Amino acid sequence: MRDFLTRLPKAELHLHIEGSLEPELMFALAERNGVALPYASVEEARAAYDFTDLQSFLDLYYQGMSVLRTAEDFHDLAMDYFRRAHAEGVVHVEMHFDPQAHRVRGVELPVVMEGLSLARRHAERELGLSTALIMAFLRDRDAAEAMVLLEEAAPYWEMLDAVGLDSAERGHPPSKFVEVFERAARLGIPRVAHAGEEGPPAYIREALDLLDVCRIDHGVRCLEDPALVARLRDEGMVLTVCPLSNVRLKVVERLEEHPLPRLLDAGLRVTLNSDDPAYFGGGVLDNYLACQRAFGWGEATFIQLAGTAIEAAFVSDRRRLALRRQLADSV
Repeated sequence: MRDFLTRLPKAELHLHIEGSLEPELMFALAERNGVALPYASVEEARAAYDFTDLQSFLDLYYQGMSVLRTAEDFHDLAMDYFRRAHAEGVVHVEMHFDPQAHRVRGVELPVVMEGLSLARRHAERELGLSTALIMAFLRDRDAAEAMVLLEEAAPYWEMLDAVGLDSAERGHPPSKFVEVFERAARLGIPRVAHAGEEGPPAYIREALDLLDVCRIDHGVRCLEDPALVARLRDEGMVLTVCPLSNVRLKVVERLEEHPLPRLLDAGLRVTLNSDDPAYFGGGVLDNYLACQRAFGWGEATFIQLAGTAIEAAFVSDRRRLALRRQLADSV
């Protein structure tokens, strides 16, 4: 099964590129930029990746990204992940990035965009890997700040495949960002949002009704609201689920308890993703393998999951057709 799942062409729709920062690269960038880390070794840093909830993870996550200072750093960060993903049979990656988290450190948007854009070109040329870019707003910061960011991103609007909403969910409902997402809609930029991970099913409804999103990131708590489940199924809304992330952040205690089988049984469109692979136990292939062990799924289920991701990806019609053919040829 491992060979099959490695060979299966996988599209990743829910990745935070800053969350792909492995301790080895963190130390290398810290040395390059003269940044002092609170860890004596790579092993000590990896041992710190033990979280009790989303907020405890975010504290470490923002600390880790302090080593990202230059366009070269962002290029190296993205390429490090792209090469690992490619080796695991990933053919398309959609990366969220958090400009506000960099700006508070004095790293402005043009630096981030230059590095990530160069990495995207290199990934296509070197690996044949297609990519998409999702500029995320930090929901625990002020919505006015998000609006300023969106307007300042005007030189890059054509490069953005979507805008998103991430970070600490509790107490920060999607409704807080209605005006920002309405502005993005007027600009013709697709919208996605994290909802229903730690937050209640009501946040999923708000993301649908008020932010007019085309995908829900996470969404696993929808099962608490049968009417919402029926709506998601009827509308064909895609959930970008991150199983190993949900275990590490204590959304569920054990993967065997994860609602993924019930989501599929309910007829929902689901994809498997890594979220923050450096912190949560591995990339897309690791998530596929973990689900196979936990749920005993056969090849047909994983073909369905991979196909859903291809159909929901931000890609051109030509690229989607090529990925469909690649999937068909692999099984």
